[in-house]
Order: sequence, then structure tokens, then C-alpha cells
Amino acid sequence: MKTILLVHKGKSFMVGTITKNLIEDNYQVVEVQPTIDEIKQHKDNVDLILLYLGDYVDDITNALVYLKDICTEEDKLLMVIGTASEIKTAQGTIPAALIASTFERPFDMKKMVAQADWLLKANDDLARRKSILLVDDDGTFLKMVKDWLSTKYRVTIVTSGTQALMYIADNTPDLILLDYEMPVTSGPQVLEMIRSESKVDSIPVIFLTGKDDPESVMKVLALKPDGYLLKSLDRLQLIGAVDEFFDKQKYKKLHDSNVL
Repeated sequence: MKTILLVHKGKSFMVGTITKNLIEDNYQVVEVQPTIDEIKQHKDNVDLILLYLGDYVDDITNALVYLKDICTEEDKLLMVIGTASEIKTAQGTIPAALIASTFERPFDMKKMVAQADWLLKANDDLARRKSILLVDDDGTFLKMVKDWLSTKYRVTIVTSGTQALMYIADNTPDLILLDYEMPVTSGPQVLEMIRSESKVDSIPVIFLTGKDDPESVMKVLALKPDGYLLKSLDRLQLIGAVDEFFDKQKYKKLHDSNVL
């Protein structure tokens, strides 16, 4: 059975109607208040989060920040229902790119349920794709590369080396694309920490670098990553390079299996 987390404040006829329609479509509906504690308690056991906004939207900033974080770091699917102004307010905290779907009141209930079904099916298909953790402190670059790679891969983005290490403590991506030059914790420091932990030391890491002069390239390669890619690559070149990496990895696994 599909499980949906319905986040709302107070009972209303519309919330009751939403719950009724979802149950009729074979959803298990878990209703919680828009607080960090209640969302956190149930988030791991749901397939989709449905946030039903009201005039209280200005009072739940902490909950919105938490939803933004779990959508970013845990790839949670989020749908939002509200008036145009309520949705706009929520998007001031949760970027529109992280919201899978929005519905302005009044809305077509059947279309909303059908959209939830479609999102879950698409997410199931996506789950079969290779996963990539993209690490960079440049938000514009992150969004652009995520958009490029998301056509073929599951992409999670984080903006610092510390966030990357926290992510891989609970998740094992198939590849990490790591910015070489970052403040506080640099790419080389992150790689060193990854390689020192037996639980995660086998995760492939490819550096992203803006420098292509021989001296800089040699400095990058001396750290023995699984490769490096220039940030100046265009969309097709970057996707092609990642495709090639996974193809070579698959070939190597097949070769090693044949040898055994």
C-alpha cells in the first residue's frame, strides 16, 4: 500500500475530502501537524509528502525549512496545495525546483490524486537509475548540472563537504561528483575523509574543477580520484562523460566476474 504524509493544521472539510479520496485510491494517509517533530517522526515511512497550506503559512517557517532539507538531502517527494499567495510564501523557503507538484485552491481532486499516482510511478522508475551525489558551493552551477543529469540519473545535491559526509553516512551513491575548490572543507579533504572510512571508501569520486592547466590537473590526479571533469563542459559533454564512467565500470565488473 502507498503511504502519504498529509501535513496540515486543523481539521477542515477540504482536508477530510482529500483524505477520503486518497484512501479510496489505496493510500494509507498519515496526518501530522506542520511541526519538525511530527514530520520527523513519520517521514521515513512515507512515499510522498502532501503539504496543505492555510493562512498559518507565515507561522511554520521552521517546518518549511525542515521540509526543504529532507527534499534536498533525502529526495523526498513533496506536493503542495494552497492559494497562489500561500504557495508563493512557501516557495520563499522551499525552492520551486524541490516541489514535485503544486495545486492552487480550488483544484480538481481527481487530478491531484492522479498526479500523486504519477509521481510515485515516476519515482519508482527513477529509483532504478544510478544515483549521483553532486557537491558544490555554487548554487547556480548545482541547479544547472542537476537539471542536466536528472534526465538519466538520480541526483542529490549538497552545498558543502560537511553535508556530503553527513549524506554518505546514511546513503551510498553510485558516484560522487565533488567540487575541487570549496571553502571550509575542500574537495581534497572530503576525498581524504571518504577514503579513510571503510564503510564508504569504495564510493567512486570524480573531481569537478575549473582549471585545466597541466600543473593543476597533475595536482588533482595526485589525489587518485576516479577521474576529473572540467566545469566548462557543456551538457552533452558532461552527460557523455558520466555515461562513459558507468559504462567502463559495468565493463570492469563483467570482466572481473568472467575472470573469477
